Amino acid sequence: MSRAIQLHARLLPGYEQRVAQTVLRLQHAAAAHPGRIVLTTSLGAEDMVLTDLIARHRLPIALATLDTGKLHTQTLALIPAIETRYDLTVERWQPAAEQTLHFVKTHGELAMRQSVALRKACCGLRKLEPLSRLLAGRTAWVTGLRREQSGARAEVPFEDTDLTANNGRAKFNPLADWSWADVWHHIGTNDVPYNALHDAFFPSIGCEPCTRAVALGEDFRAGRWWWEEPNAKECGLHVESGFAQMQEIRA
Repeated sequence: MSRAIQLHARLLPGYEQRVAQTVLRLQHAAAAHPGRIVLTTSLGAEDMVLTDLIARHRLPIALATLDTGKLHTQTLALIPAIETRYDLTVERWQPAAEQTLHFVKTHGELAMRQSVALRKACCGLRKLEPLSRLLAGRTAWVTGLRREQSGARAEVPFEDTDLTANNGRAKFNPLADWSWADVWHHIGTNDVPYNALHDAFFPSIGCEPCTRAVALGEDFRAGRWWWEEPNAKECGLHVESGFAQMQEIRA
């Protein structure tokens, strides 16, 4: 048994019901947005669970990921693993090359560690701008957000509307009530592919320069942007200011 599964997987009361409810939510979302809904997968453990459920139940939900140009080799290896295992295509959305090259030339390869402003600017170029293109023409997206992940996500709803995007796009978070133990129990029970970095104590995985392993007792997201204050640890994908930032970048 892998280290991550052995360490985290637990069969908790209500697990089967949570799985069944998650499938129902995904079915409802797909039916409400035919041909215009996408799972924006970070290729993390939660999104691998959702990918497995989408494939297992043959749900018409597209899969897409943001290839920021700074992802770990282990993360990128999941794309062909998904396509081989599930016979599904994973769309890869990348940042605008010219803007990214200009940013790096101006601020350096590790600009994100110089200030919160530069880190958010880097996230804007590598994540938010490609996300805006990924979501264009789509009326709904699915995420792997869970309430247990952080204090900032403690009230994540199962369904929300991105009013800040000025288009009323629906956002579904069908794993909102799942625990970390649920996630790993599902992975272990169903032999779901996952990022090898999880076995090296990386619970939350982003870009390579911005992610480290966590120590025993550290917060779930302590390895993300570890040089910043805890209240700054969001890239903008799942906060209200993110869509405003996207519009600024595109302008």
